Amino acid sequence: MADQEFKPEWAQKDFYAVLGVSKDAPAADLKKAYKKLARENHPDTHPGDDERLEKFKAVAEAYDVVGDPDKRAKYDEMRRLYGSGGFRGGGGGGGFNLDDLLGDRARGGGGFGDMFGDLFGGGGGGQRRTGPGGQVRRPVKGSDVETSATISFTDAIDGVTISLRLTSDSACPQCSGTGGKPGTKPRICPECEGAGYVVAGVGGAFSINETCPGCGGRQLVYDEKCPTCHGSGRGSSARTIQARIPAGVKDGARIRLRGKGAAGENGGPAGDLFVAVKVSPHRVFGRTADNLTLEVPVSFDEAALGAEIKIPTLGGAPVTLRIPAGTPNGRTFRVRGRGATKADGTRGDLLATVAVQVPAVLDEAARAAVEAYREATAGKPLRAGLFEASQS
Repeated sequence: MADQEFKPEWAQKDFYAVLGVSKDAPAADLKKAYKKLARENHPDTHPGDDERLEKFKAVAEAYDVVGDPDKRAKYDEMRRLYGSGGFRGGGGGGGFNLDDLLGDRARGGGGFGDMFGDLFGGGGGGQRRTGPGGQVRRPVKGSDVETSATISFTDAIDGVTISLRLTSDSACPQCSGTGGKPGTKPRICPECEGAGYVVAGVGGAFSINETCPGCGGRQLVYDEKCPTCHGSGRGSSARTIQARIPAGVKDGARIRLRGKGAAGENGGPAGDLFVAVKVSPHRVFGRTADNLTLEVPVSFDEAALGAEIKIPTLGGAPVTLRIPAGTPNGRTFRVRGRGATKADGTRGDLLATVAVQVPAVLDEAARAAVEAYREATAGKPLRAGLFEASQS
């Protein structure tokens, strides 16, 4: 029963008694009692039984209040004031008049309506917005905005602040979001009677609230529409914001920036901005999870005899990589702490993979040396084991 208007008679109802529990019953007991009574009195299992239907409605109403911690606290305080004679339900006598205090809410004033007006979603205090006639205009959160940004491989590793030019939905500048022609006066929407929503049945005793199609939730309508937005109340605005892309972000990541989306209405919060990040590839380095990858060309003699070679790191000084004698093609070496930044602030590793290079052209001296090597190893055929294994 979200978004119900507060009813004076609720101050005189004992919702705990309706559920058959004590006032200090824990939430688990409240839920258990509600499920039991709702099951026993559900109209789908007792069609045509008006008494059970009314019982079911009363149980649902009670649990909607005391089953919610915030509503329950406000309801308890309301009951305490009522039980102590702090206000009365009308007629003579001392104390305050409950109906008058609740009426203050409709007149835009303070009092009990402001204290408990948001008990059932009506809003209260600084969140309330009123229009002509004192009807409450509920805050509406702004729309979320989607955009994309392409950054370099290095910026993805180190983090970067970028400028984003955004065009987003906003209130129409001509009518300030009212949807009416400037200078004309609105009237309360006849379709929702100023509530901003209409009740739609979903079967049985249940119903849901939907945004009023007549006023779009604005609660007011104008006989003459704004010529700029044609009555929608919406326009577009362009702005530039600074967005911080965290270090270590991956290609395809979706970053959420809270409150950077479209502005809200009637004092509502702004929406969020979602940035889809595309990382440009690097000419030398690659990436696997939080590790950087690098293919290192080495010569035949370096792989066969062993060597110490210099390799680059991303944004840092070169490091020395020791290649042991007899290193095969494709072997990967790990250089710790030279990878991408992780979520905890530490860094991954650099994975350097050996790629043994075969020269395309040999001069006379190199050819003679290779032929001498062939003669020296002629008695050790490499593929003998290959044929033996193929026959098993």
